[in-house]
Amino acid sequence: MKPIKFEKDERAAIVGKIQRYFVAELDSEIGAIPAELLLAFFTENIGPFYYNQGLTDAQAVLGRMVDNINDEIYGLEQREARAR
Repeated sequence: MKPIKFEKDERAAIVGKIQRYFVAELDSEIGAIPAELLLAFFTENIGPFYYNQGLTDAQAVLGRMVDNINDEIYGLEQREARAR
């Protein structure tokens, strides 16, 4: 798996969310550098779990789409030829 990387503006938005979370939920302030370090920790250690779940979800969607295509193809088959 290639490393999970965020663009500069995405990283800044996530750091802001972390900082706001600390204030709202923990009644504590966290600086930008500690929030960046926390983001790096979660990205490296927790991110792969979310990534894998995303892949599992994508596989399920793709599987349903393939099933639908197979159903459509089956519907196109000539009935008489199928019975032989």
